Amino acid sequence: MPIATPEVYAQMLDAAKDKSFAYPAINVSSSQTLNAALKGFADAGSDGIIQISTGGAEYLSGPSVKNMVTGSVAFAAYAAEVAKNYPVNIALHTDHCPKDKLDGFVRPLIDISAERVARGEAPLFQSHMWDGSAVPLEENLQIAQELLEKCAAAHIILEVEIGVVGGEEDGVVGAIDDKLYSTPEDALATVRALGAGEKGRYMTALTFGNVHGVYKPGNVKLRPEILKHAQEAVVAELGLESGARPFDLVFHGGSGSTAEEIGAAVDYGVVKMNVDTDTQYAFTRPVAAHMFANYDGVLKVDGEVGNKKQYDPRAWGKAGEAGMAARIVEACENLRSAGTALGG
Repeated sequence: MPIATPEVYAQMLDAAKDKSFAYPAINVSSSQTLNAALKGFADAGSDGIIQISTGGAEYLSGPSVKNMVTGSVAFAAYAAEVAKNYPVNIALHTDHCPKDKLDGFVRPLIDISAERVARGEAPLFQSHMWDGSAVPLEENLQIAQELLEKCAAAHIILEVEIGVVGGEEDGVVGAIDDKLYSTPEDALATVRALGAGEKGRYMTALTFGNVHGVYKPGNVKLRPEILKHAQEAVVAELGLESGARPFDLVFHGGSGSTAEEIGAAVDYGVVKMNVDTDTQYAFTRPVAAHMFANYDGVLKVDGEVGNKKQYDPRAWGKAGEAGMAARIVEACENLRSAGTALGG
């Protein structure tokens, strides 16, 4: 199918909330990992979100170019072409963008989408993330207001982060302390600044102990009930029906989370869960196995010529893609999105 239109993306998020499932949002940094993500979603019968970070966008532009906008535009163009061959809807998203990279990443991309929309075309990306976790909440929300207005005009959904995700991702570092836990007051400040949809749709990454990177279950204390309390605070503030989930929530830093923690987060309104570390390993592990199993073939050892079929990048690339696709199917099953593709 073509890349999801703004209308289809909205339907995807509505379906996730209504039916209590979430979409894996898969970080990619190459055509290989993009193809693996597409296959994984198709194998799972799930629509999905494919995203690039600032580092991923820079990498996609080429090692001697290192331009995040160039890499993003190239990624979106390639994705738009190859996604047509898969029977699922895919939304394109840009991941964590801190304040110092807004002018070199998200703002120019929003401008490109605004120009496209003015010509009657779809936006380049369906959503963008503003990561204001490193600045005070008031400044975070002020910048979010400006970005939300521009995103809404370009038919784009904004993602904001309220709180801090621990660990490190593409140079954004969060300390592991009390700021890992968003409060009901944080949630209220967000809805007062950004509205409840009337100013434009946005997704909210409230934090409940999340940490980027690799950790074993139990090493970090996740408290999904924080999401429940945040939703309840906004329900009371807006006078909504009891049990409503006004926020479209995002789960960051989920590596090592238990099935119970993931399930609880989805029940409380998570519609998108970022998956990066686990799929990176799932791609690389089969590649390593190929290299070890075919040592004499991938290397020209002791003056020999090696085996072209074994060192051909397509040989180990296919193995990596298959491993990553399988991990995405698992993510879809964990998040209950498997078999829910719109029109599927």
